Amino acid sequence: MNGPQEPGGAGRPPAAQRDGYDGGYDERLTVPRSWWLMAGLGVVLLGVALAPLGAVPLLCGLAAGGALAGVALSAYGSARIRVVAGSLVAGQARVPLFALGEARALDAEEARAWRTHRADARAHMLLRAYIPTAVRVEVADPADPTPYLYLSTRQPARLTAALAAARPDPAQP
Repeated sequence: MNGPQEPGGAGRPPAAQRDGYDGGYDERLTVPRSWWLMAGLGVVLLGVALAPLGAVPLLCGLAAGGALAGVALSAYGSARIRVVAGSLVAGQARVPLFALGEARALDAEEARAWRTHRADARAHMLLRAYIPTAVRVEVADPADPTPYLYLSTRQPARLTAALAAARPDPAQP
């Protein structure tokens, strides 16, 4: 087999290759550590509120509150942006690269403008308020009413470079 192997994988390709990822771009939009800290403090406050009821309600409340906070933060931070197998995958959307036009990296000020007063209601927006930068990708498919994709990303230059590198050459059949 060609390519690197996972430790202990004994002949299996890396997980990225098994998923069809070809090395273009992969980013998970995780929530900031401060959100985890705030959730932990909320669980502690829940424990303080339940302490007068006894040990069993306290432990049950801490377990349930901790699990709920963990699931909620993990789910919100599980959105991914990938350039894979001839497509841009952004959250639940999968768009073939041939249907995309120019990709433009947006700094914090431009990104704020495109998610507020310059936003188009028809656009597909993968927003994460805790990520100040973004990429705006034109949709070139005339049959698609979506004018552009707005993707919050911590690495806008890398994403635009990956899209440019992966885009099929229109000169080739």
